[in-house]
Amino acid sequence: MITSETSPQRAASLRLTEEGRELLKNDDYDKGLSKLEKALAIDSTNPYAYYYLAQAHHLLTHYTESLNFLEVTEGRFTQEPSWQARVLVFKGENFRALGLLEKADENYAGALKLDPTHPVALERMIHISGEPPAALP
Repeated sequence: MITSETSPQRAASLRLTEEGRELLKNDDYDKGLSKLEKALAIDSTNPYAYYYLAQAHHLLTHYTESLNFLEVTEGRFTQEPSWQARVLVFKGENFRALGLLEKADENYAGALKLDPTHPVALERMIHISGEPPAALP
């Protein structure tokens, strides 16, 4: 993601985002959250920092905060359908955790329109409906 065309500010933000992502992956949620907040402070236009901040909040069971970051993130990936699908699936996971299953379903279905092979969206839609997505309306 970092090229010779990348500004130093964006490059620093992306590096911190990657560090934060690795910390989340290793179950160090608080440190990961801190790194991601720093990444966003350096470059408030970094969509990956928003996405992984949403993930950090989800892992900390702050589902509403996670959804807030995903709302911001969604508009920043308009040219990247695979990332848009990831955002919608993640929104679905947050709604599901909050017990808002209809909203979760809407997001999983939206993700499948963008990426018909997304594994989590497929699994959730089959689990919900009991039928493969092709049979869904």
